Amino acid sequence: MQLDGVLFFPVTPFGADGALAEDVLAEHVKRGVAAGAGGVFVACGTGEFHALELDEVERAVTVAVEATAGRVPVFAGAGGPVPTARRFAEAARRAGADGLLLLPPYLVTNPPRGLVRYVAEVAGATDLPVIVYQRNNAVFTPETAVEVACLPTVVGFKDGLGDIDLLQRIVLSVRRHVTKPFQFFNGLPTAELTVPAYRGIGVDLYSSAVFCFAPEISLGYYNAVRSGDRELVDRYLDEFYKPLVELRDRVPGYAVSLVKAAVRATGLDVGGVRPPLLDPTPEHLAELEEIVAAGRDLAS
Repeated sequence: MQLDGVLFFPVTPFGADGALAEDVLAEHVKRGVAAGAGGVFVACGTGEFHALELDEVERAVTVAVEATAGRVPVFAGAGGPVPTARRFAEAARRAGADGLLLLPPYLVTNPPRGLVRYVAEVAGATDLPVIVYQRNNAVFTPETAVEVACLPTVVGFKDGLGDIDLLQRIVLSVRRHVTKPFQFFNGLPTAELTVPAYRGIGVDLYSSAVFCFAPEISLGYYNAVRSGDRELVDRYLDEFYKPLVELRDRVPGYAVSLVKAAVRATGLDVGGVRPPLLDPTPEHLAELEEIVAAGRDLAS
């Protein structure tokens, strides 16, 4: 299974009572698939995986699988302590997911070889394809990245670290030693800002949180990149993505909170974020509205 196109990471909607809003999630996913998503990654970073319990993840994955109706692959988040991550992996399989995005272990500082053990133990819980996420406290060396990539069910490596030098060495090492189909992903927050840099080292796939609330902007940028329209790419970066990232960086957690607020602004009531995240202030919401309007002008 090879992924292509813009990868959609839906938010996780909550109702007024704070519970998972399954009907809203179904609508959110259907809209994303109809807009042209290349894959759905449910209950992952943008979907507040950190704040979800096991039952909620399984239900969210079930909803996403039903809403996509086989049109695109559905990947589910898993992570945390090994026993917990294994239970999330098993739940994703029961719910019909096509694969897993394996997030880092909780809190501890991980030796690279320990990460190989972690991936092997979680991946062994099911036969689902696994994409390994390098970020925060999960940092691989080129050698351990090769070991992980050689595990039978590991099919991809997503980078949220942003160390281009390290990632280039990982890409070269894996491509030299791994013969099965294997994909690399740009997984930085608001990944579009770094797409030109990542494409320079051969990493074309990326996750798009913007797709959640403005697929026309996300796809407009994607098509400009694919067609080599550097002038239009630079306009998207300068007039939309750069201001969005600058607003995002003002408050920790805004990589999720702003996205969820922007989805609400489209008329889909996905609720607010769970603690410890904070919803954007009114002033920041006003700025967000202006930034999104500028992006939509570019896409029109």
